[in-house]
Amino acid sequence: MATTARARPGLGITGSSGRAPAPLVRASTTPGKLRFLLAGLVVLCLLWGAVAALAAGQHASGAGAVVSTSEPLSLDGQRIYRSLSDADATAASAFLAGGLEPQAVRRRYLADIAQAATSLEAATTTAGHAAAQPDLATLSASLPVYTGEIETARADNRLGLPLGAAYLREASGLMRGTLLPAARGLYQQANVELAAQSSQATGLPFALVALLVAIAVGLVLFRAQRWLARRTHRVANAGLLLASVAGVVSVLWLVVALTVARVELGSARGHGSAPVEALAQADIAALQAHADESLTLIDNSGDDSFQADFAAVTKRLGPGPGTLLAAAASAASGSAGSAAATAAQSGAPAWYAAHRRLRALDDGGAHSQAVASATGSGPQDSGTRFRQLDSSLDRSIAADQAVFQSHAVSGRDATAGLEAGMIALALIMAAGCALGLRQRLAEYQ
Repeated sequence: MATTARARPGLGITGSSGRAPAPLVRASTTPGKLRFLLAGLVVLCLLWGAVAALAAGQHASGAGAVVSTSEPLSLDGQRIYRSLSDADATAASAFLAGGLEPQAVRRRYLADIAQAATSLEAATTTAGHAAAQPDLATLSASLPVYTGEIETARADNRLGLPLGAAYLREASGLMRGTLLPAARGLYQQANVELAAQSSQATGLPFALVALLVAIAVGLVLFRAQRWLARRTHRVANAGLLLASVAGVVSVLWLVVALTVARVELGSARGHGSAPVEALAQADIAALQAHADESLTLIDNSGDDSFQADFAAVTKRLGPGPGTLLAAAASAASGSAGSAAATAAQSGAPAWYAAHRRLRALDDGGAHSQAVASATGSGPQDSGTRFRQLDSSLDRSIAADQAVFQSHAVSGRDATAGLEAGMIALALIMAAGCALGLRQRLAEYQ
């Protein structure tokens, strides 16, 4: 005898066997709509997690590279450049003393060479791009040649042999023609990489895409909860509410972290690395001019190529509109090194005046007095005035480097754990959506 089947709307029929066939999955039925909504929300939550994690990863990777790779390489490049320039100027100054040079000058030269060698080793380890390798190879090969020529010049000078001056000029030519251009190339390449990593860490495209996806997911979650409330006459769905809270937390975390990282890294650039770069250029030019001053006295010929180079370099150094010192003071304005940069700008004319007095003594036949001015410590000596200028630039560089390091580390730390957090919260969102909608589906079984 046939059994009469009972129909439940939207679910099919129960046959004589007592087992219910698979529920209908047509989108026009409520269970079908719920299944479609469940799948769509889970996919959207996972898409949000992927996009948010990608944005977080890109920014965190850039910020991390700024602190651990680009900034150390830039700092090493700047230290190599400055140490070599100072070594060249110090070696020439030591030569002026004749015989056994002052121990303080000798120690400074050795410290410069040691600093250059240490920074070169660190840069070789840090540099991960092929563009820096030729400059690193040049520096590694030429630095021992330079120090060898300086030691030969020093030995000849102690013996009173005029050949020492020739070796010193040859060493200075190697420094200016080979070592310093390679150091400059390394420094510039490091700054290019630093700018690229900073741009990656502060860029907006990935963040904007993530924000658009977040808005889309938020709208779908809102409409889904409103539809469920109308259909089931329940005010809230625990699972979807959990997904919404997790979504809000993830968006706020991402926005706050990327904003803080952008602000901190922007400050690191504006009040740290940018002033340091300008100040380093001015300092290196001043060191070159100081070496020219000493080499002119060593030649004892007055109007030679080194004096011409001194005039050209100091004209470029400034102060004055468009000069290196003016650019350095402008870049350092408002930064920690601003006062020292201003002091350097105002101290340069005093050095130039002392240099003119030195040249007048040398040209007037008072060579020993001119040498004493170049190497002395009197308040009006050229050597004193140069050291005051050099010290001001050093203090400004050190202050702004500290600012860069502080802000860069803060920018990196703002993104710590962000990528993993975005993934975890997206999974919580997906799980909440699945839990909330499966509860409603179960009511139709």
